[in-house]
Amino acid sequence: MTVTRCGFVALVGRPNVGKSTLSNALVGAKLSIVSRKAQTTRHRIHGVLTRGHDQFIFVDTPGFQTRHGGAMNRMMNRVVTQALAEVDVVVHVVEAGKWSAGDAAVLPLLPTQRPVVLAVNKIDALKNKNELFAYVTRLTHEFSYAAVVPVSAQRDTQLDVLVDEIALHLPEAEHLFEEDTLTDRPVRFLAAELVREKIFRLVGDELPYACTVVIEQWEETEAGVRVAACVIVERESHRPILLGAGGQHMKRIATEARQDMIKLLDKPVHLDVYIKVRKGWSDREAALRDLGYE
Repeated sequence: MTVTRCGFVALVGRPNVGKSTLSNALVGAKLSIVSRKAQTTRHRIHGVLTRGHDQFIFVDTPGFQTRHGGAMNRMMNRVVTQALAEVDVVVHVVEAGKWSAGDAAVLPLLPTQRPVVLAVNKIDALKNKNELFAYVTRLTHEFSYAAVVPVSAQRDTQLDVLVDEIALHLPEAEHLFEEDTLTDRPVRFLAAELVREKIFRLVGDELPYACTVVIEQWEETEAGVRVAACVIVERESHRPILLGAGGQHMKRIATEARQDMIKLLDKPVHLDVYIKVRKGWSDREAALRDLGYE
C-alpha cells in the first residue's frame, strides 16, 4: 500500500544565511522576497511542494534576531519560536564555513524531540572545499542532527538530496493542499512583498527597515489588475529618500515591482505606489498587528 506523507518543515537560522532563497528554490517559485540585506523576511510564509505521495509545507521564518530588541524584532523572534514548536521537521540553515554568535543563539531553540536536518548553504562560495568536512564535524558536536546536507540554494545544488532527507521524517498524513498549490498566502500579500523587496534592493541600508507595504486597493477585471500599494514610513524625512530626485527612485521601485506582479499573476497590472508617514509604527505591537504582522 502506498504511504501518503505530509508535514510542516521550518527553515530556521540567523539572518542572511539564505533561508528565503532556499525556500523559493525548494518550492520552485518566488514566494519569499530575497535581498542581500539581513532581516528581509518578516512574516512566516508557507511554501508548498507536492512530490508524488509526499507533501512538504515549508515555513520560511525571519532570521532569529539577537542584536536588537524593538517590537518588530520581538515579534519576528516569536514567529520563529512558534514555528519551531508547531512543525514536524526543522531545517537549520547555516552558511558554509561561517559561524557566529547569531548561529550559536539558534542552537538552544532547536527541538530535541523532532528531527532537525542541518542544511549547509552557499557551498558554491566556499573557496577551500576541504574546509567543509571540519566545519560540519564541528557543528555535529554542537547538536545531534538527524542528517547533514551541503547545498547551494543559489545554484540548486543537492536540493533533491535535501528534499529526500526531509521526506524520511514526514509523518504519515493526508495532503492538506491541492497538488498545484504553491502557498497559502493570498496574492495581495505576495504583491506587497514584491514592492517591499524592491525597496530593500534599491534604497540605502536604513530606510527599508523603517517601512512596510500595505495593499489598499485590488481590483481585478478581464483587462487586468489595478493595484494601489501604500508604503508606510516612520518619519517625514523618509519620504524624499524614498521618492528620489524627481520621483525617479519610486518610479523604478514601482516599475520593477509591476514587472514581477505581471509574472506572478500572468495578466496586465496597473500599479500605483504612494507613501504615508506613520510615526513609530515598527516599535508598537498594536500598530504591527494592525498592519498584518503576526
